[in-house]
Amino acid sequence: MTTLMELKNVTKVFGGGLGKKDATIALDNMSFAVDTDFPHIITIAGESGSGKTTMMMLLLGFYEPSLGQVLYGGKDIFKMGKEDTLDFRRNVQAVFQDPFAVYNPFYKVDNLLSIPIKNFGLAKTQADTHDLMSDALSRVGLRPEETLGRFPHQLSGGQRQRIAVARALILKPKLLIADEPVSMVDASLRATILKQIRELNQVLRIPVLYITHDLTTAYHVSEYIMVLYHGSVMEAGDVETVIRQPKHPYTQLLVNSIPWPDPNQLWGEAAEVVRGRASKGNGCKFANRCPKAFDKCWENRPELYKTTNDHVAGCFLYEGSAVLEQHDLGKLFHK
Repeated sequence: MTTLMELKNVTKVFGGGLGKKDATIALDNMSFAVDTDFPHIITIAGESGSGKTTMMMLLLGFYEPSLGQVLYGGKDIFKMGKEDTLDFRRNVQAVFQDPFAVYNPFYKVDNLLSIPIKNFGLAKTQADTHDLMSDALSRVGLRPEETLGRFPHQLSGGQRQRIAVARALILKPKLLIADEPVSMVDASLRATILKQIRELNQVLRIPVLYITHDLTTAYHVSEYIMVLYHGSVMEAGDVETVIRQPKHPYTQLLVNSIPWPDPNQLWGEAAEVVRGRASKGNGCKFANRCPKAFDKCWENRPELYKTTNDHVAGCFLYEGSAVLEQHDLGKLFHK
Protein backbone atom coordinates (compact mmCIF):
# COMPACT_ATOMS: atom_id res chain seq x y z
CA MET A 1 0.00 0.00 0.00
CA THR A 2 1.01 3.63 -0.61
CA THR A 3 0.92 5.98 2.35
CA LEU A 4 -1.44 8.92 1.89
CA MET A 5 -1.00 10.86 5.16
CA GLU A 6 1.50 10.28 7.92
CA LEU A 7 2.50 11.74 11.25
CA LYS A 8 6.14 10.76 11.72
CA ASN A 9 7.43 11.07 15.30
CA VAL A 10 5.37 14.22 15.76
CA THR A 11 5.40 16.19 18.99
CA LYS A 12 3.38 19.38 19.42
CA VAL A 13 4.12 21.71 22.33
CA PHE A 14 2.14 24.78 23.37
CA GLY A 15 3.09 27.52 25.81
CA GLY A 16 6.84 27.24 25.50
CA GLY A 17 9.58 24.97 24.26
CA LEU A 18 10.23 21.37 25.25
CA GLY A 19 11.44 21.10 28.83
CA LYS A 20 10.00 24.42 29.99
CA LYS A 21 7.77 24.41 33.06
CA ASP A 22 4.87 26.17 31.34
CA ALA A 23 4.98 23.89 28.28
CA THR A 24 1.99 21.70 27.43
CA ILE A 25 2.71 18.65 25.32
CA ALA A 26 -0.49 18.22 23.30
CA LEU A 27 0.85 15.37 21.16
CA ASP A 28 3.81 13.26 22.25
CA ASN A 29 6.02 11.49 19.66
CA MET A 30 3.04 10.35 17.58
CA SER A 31 3.52 8.17 14.51
CA PHE A 32 0.45 7.22 12.53
CA ALA A 33 -0.33 6.65 8.86
CA VAL A 34 -3.35 6.27 6.58
CA ASP A 35 -2.84 4.44 3.29
CA THR A 36 -4.42 5.41 -0.03
CA ASP A 37 -6.24 2.09 -0.40
CA PHE A 38 -7.89 2.03 3.01
CA PRO A 39 -11.60 2.96 2.75
CA HIS A 40 -12.46 2.59 6.44
CA ILE A 41 -13.44 4.84 9.33
CA ILE A 42 -10.94 5.18 12.17
CA THR A 43 -12.05 6.92 15.36
CA ILE A 44 -9.58 9.08 17.29
CA ALA A 45 -11.13 9.17 20.76
CA GLY A 46 -10.40 10.65 24.17
CA GLU A 47 -11.64 13.18 26.67
CA SER A 48 -10.98 16.92 26.39
CA GLY A 49 -7.25 17.63 26.36
CA SER A 50 -6.32 14.20 25.04
CA GLY A 51 -4.72 15.61 21.87
CA LYS A 52 -7.25 14.42 19.29
CA THR A 53 -8.06 17.89 17.90
CA THR A 54 -4.35 18.80 17.87
CA MET A 55 -3.77 15.67 15.81
CA MET A 56 -6.42 16.82 13.33
CA MET A 57 -4.96 20.33 13.07
CA LEU A 58 -1.54 18.88 12.35
CA LEU A 59 -2.91 16.58 9.65
CA LEU A 60 -4.64 19.54 8.01
CA GLY A 61 -1.50 21.66 8.15
CA PHE A 62 -3.04 24.28 10.47
CA TYR A 63 -0.41 23.53 13.14
CA GLU A 64 3.28 22.97 12.47
CA PRO A 65 4.88 20.25 14.61
CA SER A 66 7.41 21.14 17.28
CA LEU A 67 9.26 17.95 16.37
CA GLY A 68 8.79 15.42 13.59
CA GLN A 69 7.09 15.63 10.20
CA VAL A 70 3.61 15.67 8.70
CA LEU A 71 3.78 13.91 5.34
CA TYR A 72 1.39 13.82 2.38
CA GLY A 73 2.35 11.35 -0.32
CA GLY A 74 5.72 11.03 1.39
CA LYS A 75 6.40 14.80 1.25
CA ASP A 76 6.61 17.20 4.18
CA ILE A 77 3.51 19.40 3.83
CA PHE A 78 5.40 22.43 5.15
CA LYS A 79 8.10 22.11 2.49
CA MET A 80 5.98 21.30 -0.57
CA GLY A 81 5.80 23.47 -3.66
CA LYS A 82 2.67 25.23 -4.87
CA GLU A 83 1.42 22.37 -7.06
CA ASP A 84 1.82 19.72 -4.35
CA THR A 85 0.22 22.00 -1.78
CA LEU A 86 -2.79 22.54 -4.04
CA ASP A 87 -3.12 18.76 -4.45
CA PHE A 88 -2.92 18.31 -0.66
CA ARG A 89 -5.56 21.00 0.00
CA ARG A 90 -7.95 19.38 -2.44
CA ASN A 91 -7.53 15.80 -1.31
CA VAL A 92 -7.56 16.20 2.48
CA GLN A 93 -10.85 17.74 3.56
CA ALA A 94 -12.45 18.38 6.95
CA VAL A 95 -15.87 18.72 8.53
CA PHE A 96 -15.62 20.76 11.70
CA GLN A 97 -17.49 20.62 14.97
CA ASP A 98 -19.38 23.91 14.79
CA PRO A 99 -21.86 24.02 11.87
CA PHE A 100 -22.37 27.76 12.48
CA ALA A 101 -18.79 29.06 12.48
CA VAL A 102 -17.93 27.93 8.94
CA TYR A 103 -20.51 30.19 7.30
CA ASN A 104 -20.35 33.85 6.41
CA PRO A 105 -23.87 35.06 7.29
CA PHE A 106 -23.81 37.58 4.43
CA TYR A 107 -23.42 34.95 1.69
CA LYS A 108 -25.83 32.34 0.46
CA VAL A 109 -25.14 28.62 0.52
CA ASP A 110 -24.31 28.77 -3.19
CA ASN A 111 -21.22 30.84 -2.42
CA LEU A 112 -19.87 28.34 0.12
CA LEU A 113 -20.25 25.47 -2.33
CA SER A 114 -19.07 27.27 -5.46
CA ILE A 115 -15.77 28.59 -4.03
CA PRO A 116 -13.94 25.21 -4.03
CA ILE A 117 -15.33 24.47 -7.50
CA LYS A 118 -13.88 27.74 -8.77
CA ASN A 119 -10.58 27.52 -6.87
CA PHE A 120 -9.80 24.03 -8.15
CA GLY A 121 -11.20 24.53 -11.65
CA LEU A 122 -13.77 21.75 -11.42
CA ALA A 123 -16.36 23.28 -13.77
CA LYS A 124 -16.23 25.20 -17.04
CA THR A 125 -19.72 26.68 -16.98
CA GLN A 126 -22.31 27.88 -14.45
CA ALA A 127 -24.46 24.92 -15.41
CA ASP A 128 -21.63 22.52 -14.55
CA THR A 129 -21.15 24.29 -11.21
CA HIS A 130 -24.85 23.98 -10.43
CA ASP A 131 -24.80 20.28 -11.29
CA LEU A 132 -21.84 19.62 -9.00
CA MET A 133 -23.49 21.48 -6.12
CA SER A 134 -26.82 19.71 -6.66
CA ASP A 135 -25.20 16.28 -6.78
CA ALA A 136 -23.25 16.91 -3.55
CA LEU A 137 -26.35 18.15 -1.72
CA SER A 138 -28.36 15.14 -2.87
CA ARG A 139 -25.66 12.78 -1.59
CA VAL A 140 -26.09 14.16 1.94
CA GLY A 141 -29.88 13.97 1.85
CA LEU A 142 -30.70 17.60 1.02
CA ARG A 143 -32.94 18.83 -1.79
CA PRO A 144 -30.98 21.29 -3.96
CA GLU A 145 -34.10 23.26 -4.90
CA GLU A 146 -34.84 23.85 -1.20
CA THR A 147 -31.25 24.59 -0.16
CA LEU A 148 -29.55 26.65 -2.85
CA GLY A 149 -30.33 30.35 -2.78
CA ARG A 150 -30.81 30.42 0.99
CA PHE A 151 -28.79 32.14 3.72
CA PRO A 152 -27.27 30.14 6.61
CA HIS A 153 -29.72 31.55 9.16
CA GLN A 154 -32.57 30.16 7.08
CA LEU A 155 -31.30 26.60 7.62
CA SER A 156 -31.30 24.34 10.66
CA GLY A 157 -28.09 23.23 12.39
CA GLY A 158 -28.46 19.78 10.87
CA GLN A 159 -28.82 21.21 7.38
CA ARG A 160 -25.77 23.42 7.86
CA GLN A 161 -23.68 20.48 9.00
CA ARG A 162 -24.77 18.37 6.02
CA ILE A 163 -23.87 21.24 3.69
CA ALA A 164 -20.39 21.25 5.24
CA VAL A 165 -20.12 17.55 4.39
CA ALA A 166 -21.37 18.25 0.86
CA ARG A 167 -18.76 20.98 0.41
CA ALA A 168 -15.98 18.54 1.29
CA LEU A 169 -17.36 15.89 -1.04
CA ILE A 170 -17.49 18.22 -4.05
CA LEU A 171 -13.71 17.89 -4.24
CA LYS A 172 -13.86 14.06 -4.10
CA PRO A 173 -11.11 13.96 -1.46
CA LYS A 174 -8.83 11.05 -0.69
CA LEU A 175 -9.25 11.60 3.07
CA LEU A 176 -12.07 13.14 5.13
CA ILE A 177 -11.43 14.28 8.70
CA ALA A 178 -14.59 14.74 10.76
CA ASP A 179 -14.09 16.62 14.05
CA GLU A 180 -17.03 15.99 16.41
CA PRO A 181 -19.42 16.44 13.45
CA VAL A 182 -22.60 15.78 15.47
CA SER A 183 -21.74 17.27 18.88
CA MET A 184 -23.68 20.50 18.19
CA VAL A 185 -26.57 18.90 16.32
CA ASP A 186 -29.90 17.83 17.79
CA ALA A 187 -29.99 14.22 18.92
CA SER A 188 -32.68 13.44 16.36
CA LEU A 189 -30.27 14.36 13.53
CA ARG A 190 -27.10 12.71 14.83
CA ALA A 191 -27.97 9.25 13.55
CA THR A 192 -28.92 10.70 10.16
CA ILE A 193 -25.64 12.58 9.70
CA LEU A 194 -23.51 9.67 10.91
CA LYS A 195 -25.40 7.30 8.61
CA GLN A 196 -24.69 9.61 5.67
CA ILE A 197 -20.98 9.82 6.51
CA ARG A 198 -20.91 6.05 6.76
CA GLU A 199 -22.68 5.61 3.42
CA LEU A 200 -20.40 8.12 1.69
CA ASN A 201 -17.39 6.28 3.08
CA GLN A 202 -18.66 2.99 1.69
CA VAL A 203 -20.01 4.26 -1.64
CA LEU A 204 -17.20 6.68 -2.53
CA ARG A 205 -14.51 4.62 -0.78
CA ILE A 206 -13.16 7.63 1.11
CA PRO A 207 -11.22 6.87 4.32
CA VAL A 208 -12.50 8.88 7.28
CA LEU A 209 -10.82 9.92 10.52
CA TYR A 210 -13.66 10.45 12.99
CA ILE A 211 -12.62 12.54 16.00
CA THR A 212 -14.83 12.35 19.07
CA HIS A 213 -15.10 11.98 22.84
CA ASP A 214 -18.32 10.00 22.38
CA LEU A 215 -17.60 6.27 22.41
CA THR A 216 -21.23 5.47 21.64
CA THR A 217 -21.15 7.13 18.21
CA ALA A 218 -17.63 5.82 17.64
CA TYR A 219 -18.87 2.28 18.17
CA HIS A 220 -21.68 2.64 15.66
CA VAL A 221 -19.85 4.50 12.90
CA SER A 222 -16.26 3.20 12.78
CA GLU A 223 -14.35 -0.02 12.24
CA TYR A 224 -11.23 0.92 14.20
CA ILE A 225 -10.45 3.15 17.16
CA MET A 226 -7.42 4.79 18.76
CA VAL A 227 -7.81 6.09 22.32
CA LEU A 228 -5.61 9.05 23.34
CA TYR A 229 -4.72 10.46 26.74
CA HIS A 230 -2.53 13.55 27.15
CA GLY A 231 -1.12 13.18 23.65
CA SER A 232 -0.27 9.46 23.79
CA VAL A 233 -2.00 6.28 22.64
CA MET A 234 -3.50 4.26 25.48
CA GLU A 235 -5.28 1.62 23.43
CA ALA A 236 -6.05 0.89 19.79
CA GLY A 237 -7.60 -1.75 17.59
CA ASP A 238 -10.86 -3.06 16.18
CA VAL A 239 -13.69 -0.94 17.60
CA GLU A 240 -15.79 -3.96 18.57
CA THR A 241 -12.95 -5.40 20.65
CA VAL A 242 -11.83 -2.12 22.22
CA ILE A 243 -15.32 -1.03 23.30
CA ARG A 244 -16.63 -4.46 24.28
CA GLN A 245 -13.43 -5.74 25.88
CA PRO A 246 -11.31 -2.69 26.84
CA LYS A 247 -7.91 -3.59 28.27
CA HIS A 248 -6.45 -0.27 29.39
CA PRO A 249 -7.81 1.11 32.70
CA TYR A 250 -8.37 4.49 31.02
CA THR A 251 -10.51 2.97 28.25
CA GLN A 252 -12.36 0.93 30.86
CA LEU A 253 -13.24 4.11 32.74
CA LEU A 254 -14.40 5.79 29.52
CA VAL A 255 -16.60 2.82 28.63
CA ASN A 256 -18.00 2.62 32.17
CA SER A 257 -18.96 6.30 31.95
CA ILE A 258 -21.37 5.60 29.07
CA PRO A 259 -24.87 6.26 30.50
CA TRP A 260 -26.51 2.90 29.85
CA PRO A 261 -30.24 3.10 30.62
CA ASP A 262 -31.00 1.58 34.02
CA PRO A 263 -33.95 3.01 35.99
CA ASN A 264 -32.80 1.20 39.15
CA GLN A 265 -29.40 2.88 39.24
CA LEU A 266 -28.81 6.41 40.50
CA TRP A 267 -26.50 8.75 38.60
CA GLY A 268 -22.91 8.29 39.68
CA GLU A 269 -23.68 5.08 41.55
CA ALA A 270 -21.51 2.96 39.26
CA ALA A 271 -18.71 5.50 38.94
CA GLU A 272 -15.35 4.14 40.06
CA VAL A 273 -13.37 6.22 42.52
CA VAL A 274 -9.98 6.95 40.97
CA ARG A 275 -7.09 7.76 43.29
CA GLY A 276 -3.34 7.70 42.91
CA ARG A 277 -0.05 9.51 43.35
CA ALA A 278 1.15 12.01 40.77
CA SER A 279 3.27 10.20 38.19
CA LYS A 280 6.81 11.22 37.39
CA GLY A 281 7.59 12.78 34.03
CA ASN A 282 8.94 9.53 32.59
CA GLY A 283 6.17 7.32 34.01
CA CYS A 284 2.78 6.32 32.62
CA LYS A 285 0.72 9.44 32.01
CA PHE A 286 -2.40 7.85 33.46
CA ALA A 287 -0.75 6.55 36.64
CA ASN A 288 -2.07 9.34 38.89
CA ARG A 289 -5.66 8.45 37.96
CA CYS A 290 -5.32 4.72 37.52
CA PRO A 291 -6.95 2.41 40.09
CA LYS A 292 -4.59 -0.41 39.05
CA ALA A 293 -1.28 1.48 39.10
CA PHE A 294 1.75 -0.06 40.79
CA ASP A 295 5.30 1.14 41.42
CA LYS A 296 6.64 0.58 37.91
CA CYS A 297 3.89 2.80 36.47
CA TRP A 298 5.46 5.86 38.09
CA GLU A 299 8.95 5.02 36.93
CA ASN A 300 8.65 4.03 33.25
CA ARG A 301 6.52 4.65 30.18
CA PRO A 302 4.80 1.45 28.99
CA GLU A 303 5.12 0.17 25.42
CA LEU A 304 2.13 -0.68 23.24
CA TYR A 305 1.62 -4.33 24.11
CA LYS A 306 -0.34 -6.63 21.80
CA THR A 307 -3.26 -8.22 23.64
CA THR A 308 -4.29 -9.81 20.31
CA ASN A 309 -2.99 -9.46 16.75
CA ASP A 310 -5.22 -6.43 16.12
CA HIS A 311 -5.45 -4.89 19.59
CA VAL A 312 -2.83 -3.05 21.67
CA ALA A 313 -2.79 -1.43 25.10
CA GLY A 314 -0.14 0.86 26.54
CA CYS A 315 -0.21 -0.69 30.01
CA PHE A 316 2.22 -2.71 32.14
CA LEU A 317 -0.60 -5.11 32.97
CA TYR A 318 0.21 -6.75 29.62
CA GLU A 319 4.00 -6.64 29.91
CA GLY A 320 5.45 -9.79 28.43
CA SER A 321 3.22 -9.68 25.38
CA ALA A 322 4.63 -8.75 21.97
CA VAL A 323 5.33 -5.05 21.50
CA LEU A 324 4.00 -2.94 18.62
CA GLU A 325 6.40 -0.15 17.77
CA GLN A 326 4.84 3.32 17.64
CA HIS A 327 5.84 3.81 14.00
CA ASP A 328 3.91 0.64 13.10
CA LEU A 329 0.67 1.84 14.69
CA GLY A 330 -1.02 2.49 11.35
CA LYS A 331 -0.36 -1.10 10.29
CA LEU A 332 -2.60 -2.28 13.13
CA PHE A 333 -5.62 -1.07 11.16
CA HIS A 334 -4.49 -2.10 7.68
CA LYS A 335 -5.73 -5.67 7.70
